[in-house]
Amino acid sequence: MPRAGLTADRLVAAAADLADEAGYENVTLSALARRFGVKDASLYAHVRGLRDLHVRMALLAGGEMIDRIAAAVAGRTGREALAAFANAYREYALAHPGRYAATRLPLDRFPVADSPALRRTAELVYGLLRAYGLREPDLTDAVRLLRSTFHGYCALESAGAFGDPRDVRASWDATVEALHIALVNWPRTSVG
Repeated sequence: MPRAGLTADRLVAAAADLADEAGYENVTLSALARRFGVKDASLYAHVRGLRDLHVRMALLAGGEMIDRIAAAVAGRTGREALAAFANAYREYALAHPGRYAATRLPLDRFPVADSPALRRTAELVYGLLRAYGLREPDLTDAVRLLRSTFHGYCALESAGAFGDPRDVRASWDATVEALHIALVNWPRTSVG
């Protein structure tokens, strides 16, 4: 029988908080059970296991992140939209390192296909890139460029790996400008 007040949503939110506080790799069912003062087995009434918990954390964090990005991008196009997207992405990644780490979890395609957050993410990213005149297969390539650039920069920044005295934000702004130039001048793939 489920413990009164303990729900899957509360567990996932607590796991996300724990990830931000102690690191994503330290989110375990035992740590979460201790946080609620219950036995590990009590959690199985709400989640199927650690993988299920991690998937739910990824969806929660992805939803939070895309909500912030969508709010930042609203009403903007081109360079302005790209900068707003990039800045909201970076701010979320740096403010919520554990949640952000959860968003990098490889997800099975079918169990999450109905996720509103993932659909909104795809719509927003593809809409941003279509404004640059990109179509498939260039869209997929551009998405990969943005994701790898944003993630790589945020991962290095959060690890303190930028040792040069140049302001990290100035380098970020230059990176976003370089991405804008790359998108404007994208080498279009001819589909034939």
